[in-house]
Amino acid sequence: MSSSTKYIFVTGGVTSSLGKGIVSASLAKLLQARGFKVTIQKLDPYINVDPGTLNPYEHGECYVTDDGAETDLDLGHYERFLNISTSQNNNVTTGKIYQTVIDKERRGDYLGKTVQVIPHITNEIKEHILKLGKDKNYDVVITEIGGTVGDIESLPFIESIRQLKWNLNKNVLFIHLTLIPYLSTSGELKTKPTQHSVKTLLEYGIQPDILVCRTEYHLDNGLRNKIALFCNVDQECVIESIDAKSIYEVPLLMLKEKLDTVVCQKLELDQEIEPDLKKWNEFLNNLQDPKKEINIALIGKYVELKDSYISIAESLIHAGSKNKTKVNLHWIHSSKLEDENCSELLKDINGVIVAPGFGSRAIEGKIKAVEYARLKQIPFLGICLGMQCAVIEFARNVLKMENAHSTEIDSQSEFPVISMMEEQKQLEKMGGTMRLGSYQCDIEQHTLLHQIYSKKTIHERHRHRFEFNNQFIDDFESNGMIFSGKNIKNNLMETIEIPTHPWFIGVQFHPEYKSTVENPHPIFLSLIKAGLEHASSVK
Repeated sequence: MSSSTKYIFVTGGVTSSLGKGIVSASLAKLLQARGFKVTIQKLDPYINVDPGTLNPYEHGECYVTDDGAETDLDLGHYERFLNISTSQNNNVTTGKIYQTVIDKERRGDYLGKTVQVIPHITNEIKEHILKLGKDKNYDVVITEIGGTVGDIESLPFIESIRQLKWNLNKNVLFIHLTLIPYLSTSGELKTKPTQHSVKTLLEYGIQPDILVCRTEYHLDNGLRNKIALFCNVDQECVIESIDAKSIYEVPLLMLKEKLDTVVCQKLELDQEIEPDLKKWNEFLNNLQDPKKEINIALIGKYVELKDSYISIAESLIHAGSKNKTKVNLHWIHSSKLEDENCSELLKDINGVIVAPGFGSRAIEGKIKAVEYARLKQIPFLGICLGMQCAVIEFARNVLKMENAHSTEIDSQSEFPVISMMEEQKQLEKMGGTMRLGSYQCDIEQHTLLHQIYSKKTIHERHRHRFEFNNQFIDDFESNGMIFSGKNIKNNLMETIEIPTHPWFIGVQFHPEYKSTVENPHPIFLSLIKAGLEHASSVK
């Protein structure tokens, strides 16, 4: 291995949503499979400091790292593909960069200099990029630049990586992901948008080394030659990225296209070790050839944009593959669940997940879903707000606490079974102030949770302001609900169970954030097994 870190920058052209994150994660997987120590970083051009205050409709899921960073959902893909933990250093936004520079200016760090985009902003960006490589001595750092080349907001990032090329020379590689659209009227794939996108990059002083071309149809040698000629790249550096049925097929498609081989040649990386993808292929074979099938309902209020719950959906894929089971995920908007139609909407369902979220909109539908799963003995998993909804439902319908609620929704509730955490009550700012990141949870023995984890102590990631109100512990425990997981340090009730139910769990944490291809999360594995048992019992 080379002693100096190699830096790969992935840009996107023609249009957004081409899958830079998946291509970056796939390349990283191939390099990791060759024995290199790899990580991925996302540079986001928006001025928000992080996506924590963004509506999921705006930006999809907000992913949380062990160290409590609220980050872009692409970091979830990085972790799921590479089976590693990322940190706040793996996601950098324009807002974070400008905030740092302004803080330095206020302290007088620039000694009276006029603070400008160049060199102060670009230097800060470069420092963040290089810091990641130095901190853990990575062989390769892949950096994905958010947005599309030509966007005004991404220009400081583009200028920064141009400068890094001159600073680090052969240790820097540029990959440009672009689109080759198909015109059905003429029956042709068109290369002109890619040519224009590369021309824009050239105007900024960047010559891509490799072009990854998203396409619906295979690129023939004639098209590859044309792209190579007009874009100043070698023909073997024109990589086809054809549409795939699953994102997990992309590493194998990139392997077939020899993307990792070309990268190793360009960066002068050792190529003696062939990629070891045995575990990946086992996962994919199980995914493509399942032996069983179940139906899981995901109840949420952002289901129109599936990226809002992407980590849950991917966790079910991981657990389904491990169980050799096809998971049919039914996305149900909680606003549609009423007393009279629950049976119809949740017919033939073998497991119910009530999703995380904030606010009062459509919360009653989530509570109805909990009640239906509890009474019908359907396996149930409540995550974060989903757990809180299970507490509210139990209070109303079992403990007969009429109108029991969370103080988030009803601050004057007579039975505030969910209330704001004490340390949250004095906070005024919204951004980055929730209970975030990994915390310890101690598990009670002889519980379903202990059976699932086979451990006394676990660490899971959190993102919440509200918690179970401990004033009501005795009421719940005396009526059949138990608290199987607790944070002893802060006396927080982390998980709930109903032992008389076949499989009923609510968790205040987010297990979906820690599920990977190689290590499916035990809670989702157990849920799938419970779903299979339910499916066989109702035949």
